[in-house]
Amino acid sequence: MSINSIGNNNSVQRLTNSPIQRQVPADAPKQLPLTDRLELSDVNHFMKALKSNDVRADKVASIRAQIETGTYEDDNKLNVAVDRLLDEMNQ
Repeated sequence: MSINSIGNNNSVQRLTNSPIQRQVPADAPKQLPLTDRLELSDVNHFMKALKSNDVRADKVASIRAQIETGTYEDDNKLNVAVDRLLDEMNQ
């Protein structure tokens, strides 16, 4: 079996033998190296909320007092908390 040449390879050789030179101005901004980045949107949302430090001290003090006296936890509050947590995670 014989395979004949499929065309002229001169154009490919010509490009590789004389690469294109490009002039960059001296004051041009340097290009930063490309890097991989992973952003977990849910985690980012929670971290922003934690970093915002938007805490109501009066509410925290009230809840701490209820926890200490044993009157804070009941099924209704736990259900509401779980529902809110699931709603936040689904956004």
